[in-house]
Amino acid sequence: MKVPPRYDLAGTFRGLALIQGDPTMAISHRSAWFATRTPLGPGTIAFDLRGDELVFEAFGPGASWLLERADAIAGLRDDVTGFAELARVHPVVHRLAREHAGLRFGATGRVFHHLVPAILGQKVTGKEAYAGYVRILRKLSEPAPGPRAGLWLPPEPEVVAATPYWAFHPFGVEQKRADTLRRAAAQAAALERCADAASCTARLVSIAGIGPWTAAEVTRAAYGDADQVSVGDYHIKNHVTFALTGVARGTDEHMLELLAPFAPHRGRVCGLIARAGIAAPRFGPRMPVRSFARF
Repeated sequence: MKVPPRYDLAGTFRGLALIQGDPTMAISHRSAWFATRTPLGPGTIAFDLRGDELVFEAFGPGASWLLERADAIAGLRDDVTGFAELARVHPVVHRLAREHAGLRFGATGRVFHHLVPAILGQKVTGKEAYAGYVRILRKLSEPAPGPRAGLWLPPEPEVVAATPYWAFHPFGVEQKRADTLRRAAAQAAALERCADAASCTARLVSIAGIGPWTAAEVTRAAYGDADQVSVGDYHIKNHVTFALTGVARGTDEHMLELLAPFAPHRGRVCGLIARAGIAAPRFGPRMPVRSFARF
C-alpha cells in the first residue's frame, strides 16, 4: 500500500500508545506491531515500511478483521484536507506542519483497548501508569498471537469487570481507578458499537470516573479524531501555550483559545508539538512516584 510522502510510521504509531512503552505495541523507525482483541478474536498485525510502500501481515483469529482496516490503523485514512492552509495562521504551526508532514492519526477501531491505559493514566505519573498496566496485562491477559515475542493483548472487558477492586491493589492501582476500570469494562460492548467519536465521547463521559481528558485520549486513538484536545492534562496546556506564545505556563481555557483557529485539526497541532519535542520549561519538584501496592 502506498504511503504519503515522508510518511512518519514511528510518530503515527506512537500516537496510538497512550502509555509510553505500551506492551500491546512494538514500534521502530520502519516497522510497527499492534496487538488487540477484535470482534473475531485476538489478533496481531505487523507493518513494515519499504520505500513508499507499507506492507502488513496479521496473525491470530482476528487477522482478517485487522487486515481490513490496516490502512486506518496506520493513519492512511486520515484526512488532512485544508490543514496546510490553516497551519499558515501561526509561524510555528506552519513550520511544524512542513517538518512533520508525514505524521498521521491512526484509528484502531477498538475503544476498550485504549480505555484501559487512559484510565490508568489518570492523575498519576507515566511511570506509575506503565507499571500498573504491565502488571494488569501479565495477570489478567495473555501474550499476543504471532511471532513477535514480548507483545501482549489488552485484557478482556469481562475479565476486568469480574475482578474485584481490591485485586488491583497489588498492581499499584487504587480503588478509584480500579472501580472506573470495572465500570468501563461493564459497558465495553456498548462503547464498541458507537458509530463515531462524538457518540463515543458522550457515552464515555456518562461513566463515573471518566471525564473529557480520558474521552479525548481514547477517541483520538480509536477513531483517529484529529480535533480532540486533552483538556485537563497536567502538561499539554503548558506545552501548547509555550509553543505558540513563548509563555511557560498556560490554562486549558487559554490553550483552547490558541487552538481555535485550527479546528477541526486542533488535536493535530498538539500532536505536531509533541512530535517536535517542544515542551514548556519545568519549575519546582516533579510529581512523586507512589506505590499503592505498598500502602
